[in-house]
Amino acid sequence: MVIDVTDADFETEVIGSELPVLVEFTADWCPPCRQMGPVLKALAAEEGDRLKVVQLNVDANPETTNAYKVLSMPTFMVFQGGEPVKAMVGARPRRRLLEELSDVL
Repeated sequence: MVIDVTDADFETEVIGSELPVLVEFTADWCPPCRQMGPVLKALAAEEGDRLKVVQLNVDANPETTNAYKVLSMPTFMVFQGGEPVKAMVGARPRRRLLEELSDVL
């Protein structure tokens, strides 16, 4: 399951997570973000025991968006041990996303 996070619970859900976390910075108006929806749902279902998948709406959560200097959607960030360890910008096929996540899975 892909979890929706906000500025209010980002610290708890992402920074405090024991699992690595893939955060999608997304927006309702972003077609590539909508295109990634099924990919992220499948990833969360398949890798949920090793990876937490969350999404943050950039329009509704400017504090976190600005803190991580997110300018383009979708932006994907991987957090491990409370720190961002990888960032990727733009939609991508499932296979490529899995390849890019291989070092944290």
